[in-house]
Amino acid sequence: MSLVIYGHRFSSYTQKALIALYENATPFELRGLGPDQPEHTSEWLARWPFAKMPVLVDGERDVVETSVIIEYLQLCHPGAVRFVPDDPMAALSVRFLDRFFDLHVMNAAQHAVDGALTGDPVKRRDGLTMSIEKLERAYAWLEGALEGRTWAAGEDFTLADCAAAPSLFYADWVHPIDEAYPTVSAYRARLLARPSYARAVEEARDFRPYFPLGAPDRD
Repeated sequence: MSLVIYGHRFSSYTQKALIALYENATPFELRGLGPDQPEHTSEWLARWPFAKMPVLVDGERDVVETSVIIEYLQLCHPGAVRFVPDDPMAALSVRFLDRFFDLHVMNAAQHAVDGALTGDPVKRRDGLTMSIEKLERAYAWLEGALEGRTWAAGEDFTLADCAAAPSLFYADWVHPIDEAYPTVSAYRARLLARPSYARAVEEARDFRPYFPLGAPDRD
C-alpha cells in the first residue's frame, strides 16, 4: 500500500510535506481536502479530529505535524536526500531553523491572512500590522543567519528548507522582502527554482484566487 497524504495543494504545511516526498520521488497518493473533494473530509477528521493538515497515512500508522512527517519519511521511506543529518549538533541546527520558519515566518504571515478572512476591515488592518512587524524582525535576523550559505543550514538541502520554501513564498506575498535583505531574497529565489518546490507551486497555481489578500502577479 502506497503512502497517503490528506491535505490541500495551496496549504503551506501540505507543501512542506510534498517537498520532502518530491525530493526523493517517494510514491504517494494525495487525498485533497476542500469543498471540491468532500469525500475525503470525514476520514481525515476521523484520523485527526484537530482538523489540521497534512496527515500522512502509512498502512495502519497515522503521522501528523509536518516536521514529524518528514523525519518519519527519512526513517521509514529513506531516499538520497537526508532531511536531518546524523550528527546530533548539526541536526539540532536544522531542527531549530525548521521551527524558526514555521513559528517566526509562516505563523507571522498567518496573522494577516486570518485578519483578511474575517471580512472585518479593522481586523484586516490589525492582522496585517502584526504580520509586518513580525516579518520585518524575521527578515532582518535571516539576512545575517543565511549569509554565506546555499541552503538554510549550510550546503545541504534539509528539513529546514522544506519549511522555508512555503514560509517565505507566502510571507513575501503578505509583506514583500525589502531590497535591504538581498540574501533573503536570493535564498527565496533558490527555493523557488528547486524542482521539488517549483512543482508544488505549479500544482497549486489554480488556487491563487483564494488568497484573501490578493495573490501578486508574480512567482
